[in-house]
Amino acid sequence: MNLYRNFLSVGGLTLLSRIAGFARDALMAAVLGVGPVTDAFYAAFRFPNLFRRLFAEGAFNTAFVPMFSTALETHGDAAAKLLASRIMSWLVATIGVVTILAEIFMEPIMAVFVPGFDDPEKFALTVYLTRIMFPYLACMSLMAAYGAILNTLGRFFAAAFAPVILNIVNIAALVPLAIFVLDDKADAAFWVAIATMLGGVAQLALVYGAVRRSGFVPRIGLPRPNPEVRRFWLLAIPAILAGGITQINIFVGTIIASGVDGAMSILSYADRLYQLPLGIIGIAIGTVLLPELSRHLSAGRDREAARSQDQSLLLAMLLSMPAAAALAALSVPIVRVLFERGAFDVAATAGVAEALVGYAWGLPAFVLIRVLQPGFFSRQDTVTPTIFAGISVLANIGISLWLFPSLQHVGIALATTISSWLNAFLLALFLARRGYFVLEAGSMRKHVLTIASSLAMAGVLYLLGQRGTAIFSAGAPLLIQIAALSAICVFGAAVYFSLVHFTGAQPLGQLLARLRRRS
Repeated sequence: MNLYRNFLSVGGLTLLSRIAGFARDALMAAVLGVGPVTDAFYAAFRFPNLFRRLFAEGAFNTAFVPMFSTALETHGDAAAKLLASRIMSWLVATIGVVTILAEIFMEPIMAVFVPGFDDPEKFALTVYLTRIMFPYLACMSLMAAYGAILNTLGRFFAAAFAPVILNIVNIAALVPLAIFVLDDKADAAFWVAIATMLGGVAQLALVYGAVRRSGFVPRIGLPRPNPEVRRFWLLAIPAILAGGITQINIFVGTIIASGVDGAMSILSYADRLYQLPLGIIGIAIGTVLLPELSRHLSAGRDREAARSQDQSLLLAMLLSMPAAAALAALSVPIVRVLFERGAFDVAATAGVAEALVGYAWGLPAFVLIRVLQPGFFSRQDTVTPTIFAGISVLANIGISLWLFPSLQHVGIALATTISSWLNAFLLALFLARRGYFVLEAGSMRKHVLTIASSLAMAGVLYLLGQRGTAIFSAGAPLLIQIAALSAICVFGAAVYFSLVHFTGAQPLGQLLARLRRRS
């Protein structure tokens, strides 16, 4: 498989999903704005979404992909399908029990996760919306499991395209709500919650169809213990923390921010903005890299595994650094163009832009975590990254509690960024100490030049944004703002890629050659 072509394929589909997600969020901002109802909706959505990323995308992929790859490489299709059947039977049973218990005890659970929701109506709405959306976890867990099988088989399209379906269903619900404005925003939140559940069902149907066409549908039956299942849970339990560390850190911030009205909404909108490049770069690379490393290592191709890790790191920094610089330099114009309309006012734009700057400089760390963790997971070591994830969470809690009283939402964003850089540093350090990762002088030079080029581009973008203050002022025509922001971003991209090309950080001819190479 061509590593760069697969990155491009998954990243392109993730970009499509994020564009649809921005359309959804823009409609959400116009319908709900920033306030108690929006806080309740995002708190309700984040709860099952956190569990999805931990139990499904985090723990399941991390533990399952290396085991499935080994079975496929060494024992063939039948053994791999049997392994998938045994493990998925346990996944379905586990998620079923979790869903039933959560629905029964949702009120005391949410009292722990949103302790700052003192308003009884706001808390009751949060519990109600969470009960509606929590079964979304079951759909997404099964979808992630089927997606892991497809990714290991080198079929990335269906799982990468599925999130687009969720956004389309949500947009279909939000458009009439934006046109026929409801007097009670809680009613609007209810219909968006229903659409989210239906979107989860549609995603699962899409990926299940792809697995059927591949001939690798696992048979789900009564879960029974055996050595393979025990091995899976030994890998999966620590991976629950390690694989979803970014989401855990964000959720910690959500809990702390719940005591101030509007803070959770601000963080949620800012989170959506940096999730665009994180999804295109970090999630795409991590999705492709884990099965790639696992198959190389299972077949004893250590040199190829090291080369894949090095290429992934170079591409991650090449794309994440300029994305971080652009988000920080153009935070206000970006937020204004995307969200400032309807119930989303100038004050909301300022708050989200401040949080976005705090998150932006953590973007390279979020991506690096996605690139470095597969170096451990592919060797079936989930304990080491879990320890580092725990250290990161503790650091995040401490820094958040220290900064939130004075900086509020900005302090939460900065704490997430600092703790993520700590996690990325520890991962790289211990990979290097074990001989799995070596940053040679040539690669180090390329990374330094990439960082310098990104900072130079950030300076150019900031100056252009300042010169366009009148264009990006509140109330200016939206189409003119979109055209101006697009032109500035295109110019910034031209400046950046010219710098990385002529400095030798990444000659564009070499990059295009890697994309064209078939294997």
